Amino acid sequence: MQISAGDTAWMLTSAALVFLMSPGLAFFYAGLVRRKNALNTLMMTCVAISTGALIWMLLGYSLAFAPGNALLGGLTYALFNNVGTAPVAYASTIPALVFALYQGMFASITPAIISGAIVERMKFTAYLLFLSLWSLVVYAPVAHWVWGEGGWIRNLGALDFAGGTVVHVTAGIAALVCAWLLGARHDHRRAALVPHNVPFVLLGSGLLWFGWFGFNAGSALAANGVAALAAINTNIAAAAAMLTWLVLESIRSGKPTAVGAATGTVVGLVGVTPAAGFVYPWAALIIGILTAMVSFSVLQLRSKTALDDTLDVFACHGVGGMCGALLTGVFAAKAVNAAGADGLLYGNPALLGVQALAVSTTVVYTAILSAVLVAFVRLVMPIRAGLKEELEGLDRHAHGEEAYHDTSAIGSLGGAVLVRLDGVKPTAERMIAGKRNDELEPIASGQ
Repeated sequence: MQISAGDTAWMLTSAALVFLMSPGLAFFYAGLVRRKNALNTLMMTCVAISTGALIWMLLGYSLAFAPGNALLGGLTYALFNNVGTAPVAYASTIPALVFALYQGMFASITPAIISGAIVERMKFTAYLLFLSLWSLVVYAPVAHWVWGEGGWIRNLGALDFAGGTVVHVTAGIAALVCAWLLGARHDHRRAALVPHNVPFVLLGSGLLWFGWFGFNAGSALAANGVAALAAINTNIAAAAAMLTWLVLESIRSGKPTAVGAATGTVVGLVGVTPAAGFVYPWAALIIGILTAMVSFSVLQLRSKTALDDTLDVFACHGVGGMCGALLTGVFAAKAVNAAGADGLLYGNPALLGVQALAVSTTVVYTAILSAVLVAFVRLVMPIRAGLKEELEGLDRHAHGEEAYHDTSAIGSLGGAVLVRLDGVKPTAERMIAGKRNDELEPIASGQ
């Protein structure tokens, strides 16, 4: 094994691109919430970056990638011991430290994705404890199953090029569980909870799209043809999903929205992630279209329920990741990447079954462990913000800061637009009293 300067430079660049996705996610999420919670939402991603980096060094990398058994890696690489400038079996042309750095970016952004389901109501300290524990007991084991040497899902032959199962299915399912267990915000379905800054949403989706080239193409772990294939497939799927989403919005409501464009883009990127280095570009086009259609439908169904998944993380990341993983089992072709496998379309229906098993097992494991962690956090500290904190905003109560200074009445309510069908606005006092205004017409956030 010999170090390649070109591969090393590409992987350092890819690590930086994936890091950029975290600020992109922060702006994407922050634009979708109300102004009174903008800083808190940004901070939930920022703290995941720093916490994730340290946990990855202490134990996470070792549990995911050190030699171990079928379920978990060992402690050989704890504290980055035995991780140096020599290459590792996972990537034979780059230093082990570069591989660890790159994978650490995935470990940092995954728990940050979960935050979109529980923003505007989960206490910041409780979230910090949850994401720290979740990274160790959910993310690291699943990463070992799918990518680690000896991992049982890897041994089955399941394909996950850049984290459809490891990142998006785990984050999406955890988001669903957390949203359900925490309960809805007090003004959920009583107020029009509209995004406070749509330009932030577009900025965030643009940064995510840009960074995703490192996320997917970097997963080739070398500057080669597979990286080029993953990059072009990433771009095609994102473009196809965005336009599909806009068409679906136009059919449903008559207008394509900016939030819809941003959401569709992210859904396409999620959907192609597990397949990026295993399928032809025309297949990436189909994956983008189909994933957008399924995620859009699930989002519409969720909006009719009492579940308060604030930013529809499950519909976008969970459902998108599952669709992408299953479609990989359909469209994968060894002619594209000899390290992959032929899928259903090329005479190997068994791959689709393996992909389904990998997804279903990950869903069950993630759901159970995430629920246990929520219960544990609830035992050791308050997990849910109080009514006054929610109505006045978590920026002020959690951080002692505000993104915007506004003394107007609508500013004090955090930008929630309260609309009565009879034209009379309900008072803040009535909201604080917790009385339901059944006459209120909910307006979806658009994502």
